[in-house]
Amino acid sequence: MTELWNWRIDRVPPVEVYPALAEALGRVVMPLAVADPARLPTYAVICDVWEAPGEFGTIVDCYGVPDRLSEEAGIAALARLLGRNCLLRDDTLDAGRHLLVGPDGTIRPVHFDLTETDDGEELSNQRLCTLDNPGCRGWSRCHRSRWAPDSVIPALAAA
Repeated sequence: MTELWNWRIDRVPPVEVYPALAEALGRVVMPLAVADPARLPTYAVICDVWEAPGEFGTIVDCYGVPDRLSEEAGIAALARLLGRNCLLRDDTLDAGRHLLVGPDGTIRPVHFDLTETDDGEELSNQRLCTLDNPGCRGWSRCHRSRWAPDSVIPALAAA
């Protein structure tokens, strides 16, 4: 239970995230600000949600996530419950490449421009990761990912 899930959501008030996350994960979700480690149930997920600038400005950090649930399935359930697009980092180590998870459960790779601000990392200029983009062709990091350019995968198949 040491894994951290870090997601971004397309602008939703943090107060709406906690109950949706509890339903998506099937666990009690405790906000980090009020979580008392001495009094937490063993099955609780600790979560921090805050607003940042730019696209996908609602940020979610989850600690103590369920071992039995894949991250892709968890974020797909959250996207469906909120009716919003969500993002998670992909496996390329490219800071501007993410996985876009839609409310319909599809996952596709996307790119953003990143700007560091005093309020955190700001994402802008969303675009699909596609072979039409010269930066996604050939020997790019995109091809080292299990999420190849132009891929659209259902979340359950990705889990």
